[in-house]
Amino acid sequence: MKVPEHYYDEIFDFAGQWDVPSRCGLKIRDYNGKKIIIVTELYQENTGTSVTYNGASLAEQICQAKGISTDNMIYIECNPDTNSKLSFYDEEFFEVTFGRDADGHLCSPQYRQLTPEIIKEYGI
Repeated sequence: MKVPEHYYDEIFDFAGQWDVPSRCGLKIRDYNGKKIIIVTELYQENTGTSVTYNGASLAEQICQAKGISTDNMIYIECNPDTNSKLSFYDEEFFEVTFGRDADGHLCSPQYRQLTPEIIKEYGI
């Protein structure tokens, strides 16, 4: 099942768990002085680590590659609609907030499913 291209502007290659080559869809938008980073799960097009299992590291890799401060981002994970009969593949967006470890790296992701109103407000 192919993820429709309207979910992302580019494919972002990242180091997954144990540095396994991985891929996700990526969109970056401006919102009230912050950068919204939207990562999209690519399912079969990504043979590596999913965006959810590597969220904190993926967020840091994107910020480093794109010159974005991790303090100035809104990080969103997208499970795209793939027109499957399985509800697992329905469209969902989650805003992810992170804690920081002793070295200042992102850790401890917490997820909040976005409502249609917030999705519209963010311009996703």
